[in-house]
Amino acid sequence: MIKDKTANFFSLFASSSTLVCCAMPALFVALGAGATFASLITIFPFLIVLSQYKIQITIAAFVMLAIAGYVNYKTYYMPCPADPELGRECLRTRQRSRYIYYISASIFIFATIFTYLIPRFL
Repeated sequence: MIKDKTANFFSLFASSSTLVCCAMPALFVALGAGATFASLITIFPFLIVLSQYKIQITIAAFVMLAIAGYVNYKTYYMPCPADPELGRECLRTRQRSRYIYYISASIFIFATIFTYLIPRFL
């Protein structure tokens, strides 16, 4: 179960990093808020460095999501303890783990669309 939590944490972190480094700039520009993004860069200058490595960040996030998906799939079918209380907690943890994984995948897909597809159509 520890592996499941760790994999979900890393997948959420990785997908959020793609959102911050890559999708946020594209979203601001698409909404016509380029000046807002320029002032945001003056406050957080590390965004420029992150955006220089957007392909590597996206690949790393995809790999972490794939690992988390595999771990989620494997642990989903493992037996839970026979104790009723522990069994309910096991099922609850698996459900939360699934939700975290789906949220991470959604963030990753959103960030990838705004990073690579939307700029091509603007």
